[in-house]
Amino acid sequence: MIRVHPDCLLFEMAGGESIPCSAELVTIELIGEEAGLLDPELIHNAARAVLHYFKIEMGRTSVSVGEFSDALAGVLRGFGLSVKPSAKLETPPPVRESDLGRLARESGKGFELAFFPLLRAELRKQLGQSPCLVRFTGLRNCVKQLAGARRWTGSCQRLNDRIVEYLRGCLSAERSARKCSLLVK
Repeated sequence: MIRVHPDCLLFEMAGGESIPCSAELVTIELIGEEAGLLDPELIHNAARAVLHYFKIEMGRTSVSVGEFSDALAGVLRGFGLSVKPSAKLETPPPVRESDLGRLARESGKGFELAFFPLLRAELRKQLGQSPCLVRFTGLRNCVKQLAGARRWTGSCQRLNDRIVEYLRGCLSAERSARKCSLLVK
């Protein structure tokens, strides 16, 4: 499950991984040093135009950095500028990852009562690093461990859904998470 903010796209990196990131943040990265010379409102409008093109007109949720860069250059030319964005990002946007199975083990015999506060604390810790993506892995094993089940059952599915909804709620409640996406698998 992934929740991507309306102003974000999934950017396909060279290694094959897709990372959600704000279109405006990528625009500033692509323009580089010249971004400081441009009107912030212009950069915002250019980013929104490219985002609109890919998400609304093309119906896409993921693009390569090269495609985004080419579209951005076209928009900036439309504003009468000759900024040449680089074809790739030098460093990928920050991604933070946590293992839900580890958190379930750390909750010990407290099961769900101890697990959910640990989960919220882990999310806050990860958000403190200002990532564009927080990824929680090991959901299935975590649920089976918390439920004390060997096979997947209806109660496992309900607990699975509660964990995902809890993470979504916690992420929405955090002010530092405005431009952060959540991936739970």
